[in-house]
Amino acid sequence: MNEATTVPLLCAAHGRTGDKGDRSNISVIAWHPALYPLIEAQITEEAVARHFRHRRPTRVTRYALPRLQAFNFVLDGVLDGGVNDALNLDSHGKALAFWLLEMPLAVLPDLQCYLKPLPVA
Repeated sequence: MNEATTVPLLCAAHGRTGDKGDRSNISVIAWHPALYPLIEAQITEEAVARHFRHRRPTRVTRYALPRLQAFNFVLDGVLDGGVNDALNLDSHGKALAFWLLEMPLAVLPDLQCYLKPLPVA
């Protein structure tokens, strides 16, 4: 049976984040090159905008970096005005990469061997 398993993106990629003003940059880097097309197909600008709808991004832009098996997502308007204006606890947006890595990803059996296991709490 070729049934896909749904896992958090964290099993297929890791992330880094940075910020400037009211903009957050979140990089998503595939753990293995074979996972890159899967991430490309499912973790789209539209999907990321829906996932971050509670932060009300004004725009989400995805930049593909295929030679690095990575993507850079730029989310505008998600930091409550930036470090100096925000009242939230994470005004730098460092935790936003973790939120992105919680996105669901459907993985067919032939690619599941490349996934990392979920961390044990």
